[in-house]
Amino acid sequence: MQSTGLVPARFLTIIAHLVLVIVIFWTREENIRACLPEDYTTSQYDDKDLEMLIGLSVTLGFFLVELIGFMGGITMFMNFQGLISTVAHSAAAITLSYFLFDAWPCEWYWYIFGFCSAFPALMEIIYIVGIMCFRKGY
Repeated sequence: MQSTGLVPARFLTIIAHLVLVIVIFWTREENIRACLPEDYTTSQYDDKDLEMLIGLSVTLGFFLVELIGFMGGITMFMNFQGLISTVAHSAAAITLSYFLFDAWPCEWYWYIFGFCSAFPALMEIIYIVGIMCFRKGY
């Protein structure tokens, strides 16, 4: 098998995305205040806090799925999955950096989540299920 730089690039981009999600998780209070109007109510704050808490928690769950597939060796050397994952997590690292430092609206997190976390995790699940169910005995 020919060795490429895709495996370490995939690992590094996943870890970069993970670190940014953890930083956003820790600084959630500041990000939520930046997303709300100046005269927000406690109920508005609680709603945004719950929304971000759910989004970040599901993102961490998707990281777990991807890291199990990757570190378990199931999808480590699959070039197409590696490319999807590397591109998605690179885009996530870049956009979440802007999200964090430029105080983007909280609703934009869901677009980043969908394209950069949910899509590669869904592809990972498809690959894992396909390998576990259809390639028995190999």
